[in-house]
Amino acid sequence: MAILSRARAIALSLLAAGAAATAHADGLSDLRAALARLPGQAPFKATVQVRDWRRTGEGKDAKEKQGQVAIALEDGPRGLQPLYSRELLSRADAEARAAVKDKSAATPTSQALLQLGFGELRTLSSAAASLQREIDDAQFRGETAETWNGKPARKLVFEGSVDRLAEADRKYVREYRATLSVWIAPDGTPLASARHVDLSGRAFVVVSFEQHSDLQRVYAVSGDRLLSTSEDEKGSARGAGESQEYHTERSLQPLS
Repeated sequence: MAILSRARAIALSLLAAGAAATAHADGLSDLRAALARLPGQAPFKATVQVRDWRRTGEGKDAKEKQGQVAIALEDGPRGLQPLYSRELLSRADAEARAAVKDKSAATPTSQALLQLGFGELRTLSSAAASLQREIDDAQFRGETAETWNGKPARKLVFEGSVDRLAEADRKYVREYRATLSVWIAPDGTPLASARHVDLSGRAFVVVSFEQHSDLQRVYAVSGDRLLSTSEDEKGSARGAGESQEYHTERSLQPLS
């Protein structure tokens, strides 16, 4: 009887350990729980920087342009507010005046500011909602144990579908591949993510096109916020005899 009791106790202990391991291994549930804990409601101030580079055309006819700006960002009782310095506004006005006289004049300030729209600023300052939408719009494919910056982490892999595109665009797409990888800490908190998209198709029978893009983000937690402190986005597009490459870097520095 003592042997049977001991065997039963060992079996129950193993089952409990297995259940705990299974619960811990459910990275998707851990990620969702972590995102729910980070609604991003507390007041917040930061500095945001962006660098943008683009090349249109190929060979000797290619044209390159680039720009870089920094703005202040606040989120409080009045909502999310980008703050543009007087020096920045003066630069933008000067570029606009120059472009009136010379249509080919460079406008690096305006170019960079185009990469800091509402969507970008919202994700930088409160990334949980954006990441939640991304995983809701994809199929979970599994997880593996990895490290991130030398610390234990889990890598969750998702796969997107052409169904995520608008119906008006979907009919032109022939090939589509989208993957999303999210690295999470043991408690489910997002550490980084990487998204890759390839698509190609044809419009109006004779116009073929293809697009490729990669977006990498690094996350940090500040109070009840998940911040996207670093974003590196690059890609290319070709179609209708035209081509473009781009590389955009965004960074956010919280202010105490």
